[in-house]
Amino acid sequence: MTTTGTGLARVDVMKPWLGPEEIAAVAEVIESGWVAQGPRVAAFETAFASAMDARSAVATSSCTTALHLALVVAGIGPGDDVVVPSFSFVATANAPTYVGARPVFADVDVTSGNVTAETVAAALTPATRAVVAVDQGGVPVDLTPIRELCDPLGIVVIEDAACGAGSTYRGRPVGAGAEIAAWSFHPRKILTTGEGGMLTTSRPEWAARARRLREHAMSVSAADRHASLVSPAEEYEEVGFNFRMTDLQAAVGLVQLGRLPEIVARRREIAARYREELSDVPGIRLVDDPSWGTSNMQSLWLEVLPAYGTDREGLLLSLASAGVSARRGIMAAHLHPAHAGRDHAPLPVTERLTAHTLILPLFHQMTDADLDRVVDVVRSHGSQ
Repeated sequence: MTTTGTGLARVDVMKPWLGPEEIAAVAEVIESGWVAQGPRVAAFETAFASAMDARSAVATSSCTTALHLALVVAGIGPGDDVVVPSFSFVATANAPTYVGARPVFADVDVTSGNVTAETVAAALTPATRAVVAVDQGGVPVDLTPIRELCDPLGIVVIEDAACGAGSTYRGRPVGAGAEIAAWSFHPRKILTTGEGGMLTTSRPEWAARARRLREHAMSVSAADRHASLVSPAEEYEEVGFNFRMTDLQAAVGLVQLGRLPEIVARRREIAARYREELSDVPGIRLVDDPSWGTSNMQSLWLEVLPAYGTDREGLLLSLASAGVSARRGIMAAHLHPAHAGRDHAPLPVTERLTAHTLILPLFHQMTDADLDRVVDVVRSHGSQ
């Protein structure tokens, strides 16, 4: 147990839920002698595609590399514009630059933190070839209106579902309605493999090319070469990447995928308790489910409004003094040096949310005492 300078046990903003089942799964892979990309990765892809109602799944080394591959197989390259939210982890804006395209920032909806058909339309240019729509913090993006806008224009919509495993959109898993989506299994996510990602797509030709490209674009996979006593000659018809997942990671992922319904249910239970305890505190707003779906509550963010007793930074400091590790809300990529020089339309909602939101602790093992300590700090300022 980690303690703070005050002697209090630290309440972390997030902890992955890992147990003996994951340890046993990794040990089994080690004993097999095949630890690189192999049969466990293939099994994880099949299971993940089934769970997310996707036609094909391609495991990758991270969500960032999955986004990169998604842009490549969708044919995005130099001279193309890609509309992305600034209100997202910087990888969303970085990925278009990897293929020589230009990220164009769109604003977001104030209640969900996601792009909408209206904010995307305002950011379209004559050179727009793709849109990246994010399920920010696990809140499902309203994808159908965005596709209704973009599909007739020949603009590919890529769903950045990095935070989305376990969330639903119109009664289906998020990502199920996208031509192509990218997922993250970073430890900050509720389904983790340590590092790792996944690309899902409804188009078999995109899945087949992504499988080749993640493995240096070899015509024969490493697993197939290993299975043959006389390794077949391989060819490299294009420049590929090393974006592979290992069987060690996939073994953990298979166990985690089995836990996913229980994890989501527990996180939603904790989020509901937060809302109940803080519902009468003036000047704060907790993110909630939109009308079109349910969130996995991967990030429970709170907006500090003018009616509250202190600002966002003051609340963060008070939480820290009580041994609570909250975090500033989602970043705005256009305010950071890597993307600060890019032209963009005004982004008032993005700048409001990134300046005034914070992420509250929420994890599967969270106790009532942990939650009470967080609530007590938030309530103490609201009553001033």
